[in-house]
Amino acid sequence: MLLARKTAIVHGGSGAVGAAVARAFAREGAAGHLTGRTVPPLEDVARRIQDEGGVAHVAQLDATDRDAVDRHADAVAAAGNGIDICFNATSNDDMQGSPLLDMALADVLRPVTKAVTTTLTTATAAARHMVRRGSGVLLVMAGGRETIADLGGSHITWSALTGVCRQLAAELSPQGVRVSWLLSPGSPAPGEENRADKAALLAERPAYDDVANAAVFAASSWARTMTATELNLTGGLVPD
Repeated sequence: MLLARKTAIVHGGSGAVGAAVARAFAREGAAGHLTGRTVPPLEDVARRIQDEGGVAHVAQLDATDRDAVDRHADAVAAAGNGIDICFNATSNDDMQGSPLLDMALADVLRPVTKAVTTTLTTATAAARHMVRRGSGVLLVMAGGRETIADLGGSHITWSALTGVCRQLAAELSPQGVRVSWLLSPGSPAPGEENRADKAALLAERPAYDDVANAAVFAASSWARTMTATELNLTGGLVPD
């Protein structure tokens, strides 16, 4: 197993991406700590992980509350002899479907502010423990290289998160903490698994499990030389 004996925190662990990543981490041997604002859906994900033979713990947490996130990271580190992986999959409260010309400034900036806040809060809380051991991996859903209309503040948000990740990588990588982000055009809803964007080269958009498998790789020792790195899961929609 790629993540055996690792301790992983998944913020936003009850969302579609967070749940898929949490299950994949557990499948590969990591003890998972799932956080979110609402406990019952987190417990559903944890129960599924446990039914599959994995380890999962649940905590109610507001990822914008720095003190609360710090306390949670301290507790996880104390219980598991450190933190190996931190994945931020919290929602950004974005509003899509309208051109920027028609949007109120507050609606454009809301997801930017929330995403940068939660990413910095969760990453720094975990990184303080990782630096002490000289190892760890921070993962974020980011990107921002697409040219797609009517995304509201989403595209600006992803671009901002890429900048945050690059700076974190520059500061933390010399201390043994790797930072990577996953670029995905969005995953299909149930029943849409075979539909692809017309501009993509592959016939299918990535499923949530595809994103989760990429996260497992990025968190594992197989990616030990990768930091300040984007994992492009767009199927060619965004070329490298």
